[in-house]
Amino acid sequence: MFISNLELSSLQGCGSTLASPSCSASMVGAAIWEYERIRSQTYKIIQRYRQFRINRTGWRGEIETWWRNLTEGQKMFVPICFINVVTFLAWRVPAFQKTMVRYFCANPANATCWPMLLSTFSHYSIFHLAANMYVLHSFSTIAVTTLGKEQFLALYLSSGVIASFASHAYKIMFGVPGLSLGASGAIMGVLGFICTQYPDIRLSIIFLPMFTFTAGMAIKGIMAMDVVGCTLGWKYFDHAAHLGGALFGIFWQIWGNANIWQKREPLLTLWHRFREYSRSQ
Repeated sequence: MFISNLELSSLQGCGSTLASPSCSASMVGAAIWEYERIRSQTYKIIQRYRQFRINRTGWRGEIETWWRNLTEGQKMFVPICFINVVTFLAWRVPAFQKTMVRYFCANPANATCWPMLLSTFSHYSIFHLAANMYVLHSFSTIAVTTLGKEQFLALYLSSGVIASFASHAYKIMFGVPGLSLGASGAIMGVLGFICTQYPDIRLSIIFLPMFTFTAGMAIKGIMAMDVVGCTLGWKYFDHAAHLGGALFGIFWQIWGNANIWQKREPLLTLWHRFREYSRSQ
């Protein structure tokens, strides 16, 4: 299969322009977010109810109680799900169609790089949205407990971009046309990490709860199916994107967490100095 110079340059330019900087920005931003959150915890405890006090007897109090009863993983899931639902509803508005196709669908022929990220929050089918959000909700608590909120978000966003890049590469190499959208690639990154970190935990399928299997078997089976899908040219799912996301999640568990995230102290020291310098001006 031959690749035109225009397509190859488009993939290299757009992919390298967004994929690497986006992953780096996700990790750097998450590290700084974690630093700022920890630094301000004491102030939040003291000033939590001094400003914008919520009346606990009304509906706002019920919302606050509901929010406080959520796990840290569920608190990360809710805003991600909300963004996905809003984007899904935007697809239903005829006036937004051109914008949605341009910015919320990953397309290797599109010179704009932002769709590689934005498409991970985009679903056109209610079934696609529901399935992805169900899987994300099922694994969000254990993922955030293991990684922390900041690293979880960095992994999720980075996996989504890497998945889009893998999809672009596959489509150009094999001349497969079509648009891609959905959170599957980002979610596969989370699954790849968790199933590699905890290969012996037992999982089951929602409609067949009596059949259980280990997480290690699950990720191997999913990836094997995606390899077959790529080889045979199945088009119902974006198997290349699934593989890209899963491989990045596995890479992060094996190497990235220990050699990038756990060694972020110099970055945080630099950020602290910059922050103090900015305050002194």
